[in-house]
Amino acid sequence: MILITGCAGFIGFHLAKKRLEMGELVVGVDNLNDYYDVSLKEARLKQLQKFPNFIFEKLDISDRDLVPDLFNKYKFTRVVNLAAQPGVRYSIKNPLAYIDSNVLGFTNVIEGCRHHGVEHLVYASTSSVYGANRCQPFSESQGVDHPLAIYAATKKCNELIAHSYSHLYGLPTTGLRFFTVYGPWCRPDMALFLFVKAMINNKPIKVFNYGDMVRDFTYIDDIAECVSRALDTPAKPNEHWNAMSPDPASSNAPYKVYNIGNSKPVPLMDYIYAIEKSLGRKAKLDKMPMQAGDVYSTYADVDRLEYDLGYRPKITLEKGVDQFVCWYQEFYSRAKNNIEKVMPFE
Repeated sequence: MILITGCAGFIGFHLAKKRLEMGELVVGVDNLNDYYDVSLKEARLKQLQKFPNFIFEKLDISDRDLVPDLFNKYKFTRVVNLAAQPGVRYSIKNPLAYIDSNVLGFTNVIEGCRHHGVEHLVYASTSSVYGANRCQPFSESQGVDHPLAIYAATKKCNELIAHSYSHLYGLPTTGLRFFTVYGPWCRPDMALFLFVKAMINNKPIKVFNYGDMVRDFTYIDDIAECVSRALDTPAKPNEHWNAMSPDPASSNAPYKVYNIGNSKPVPLMDYIYAIEKSLGRKAKLDKMPMQAGDVYSTYADVDRLEYDLGYRPKITLEKGVDQFVCWYQEFYSRAKNNIEKVMPFE
């Protein structure tokens, strides 16, 4: 039996669906908060509830009383912690929400793992931890001590807490640094969703840094496959780890960190062109300066991922964008002319 927190979220939904299709008993947890349109979360959850081997528990992982009760109720062998407050820009406006969910909530979950003999904890980190680093491609062997947003700082904190638990209690932990995830069922505040919605409604799209940005876009199916493989590969101590020249991505404790990216960075304007091609219409561009907390470029080194887990993300940008556009048009066609009510984000 596995626990997936954030099961009604973008990545959590896809991972839960994948493991359910594999016949595994999955307990999914989500607080269904209103950071974005709850109806989308409920629609994802409805898909999961079609599986007889799925159990849903509505709770907030930052609740120090309810999380221990959850671990007492079920006997989890493995745990994937994907519940978190996402978003770089929102963390600038509301940092305490990130401390509650991403730090306190994560600590509650890892404490549950420690006290109940969980075999492996896999958790979401982010490419944002690379922060002010400009040495690309980003490698797990590089330091990540200069985050540019509270969101990134909380994820770096997760990695530090995880290492402490791996060292002190022998709990195998694996952190996954996701690079710009996109695809069907993604959040309404993500660029692809915002761009497609605006273009369909003949509205301009906001293009930051005047379009001069580069991202390592990673399709959701690749993400789910990598998380699933990581879950089935508990972290082990690195027998070659050298305390005099420490490798940040491993340890003499059962601790691992991996990048998960497509390792093929794409200019933002090429991304927009792929959307234009898929939709068959031109985008109206509202070019704006760089936003606070954002970075110019991301580029993942995934050699460790491929070596240890035997997989390298492979879905092309064109295919991924087409898949999202098809999903979007099909899913929201039921709303007909009421799209704005279903999706309030601009």
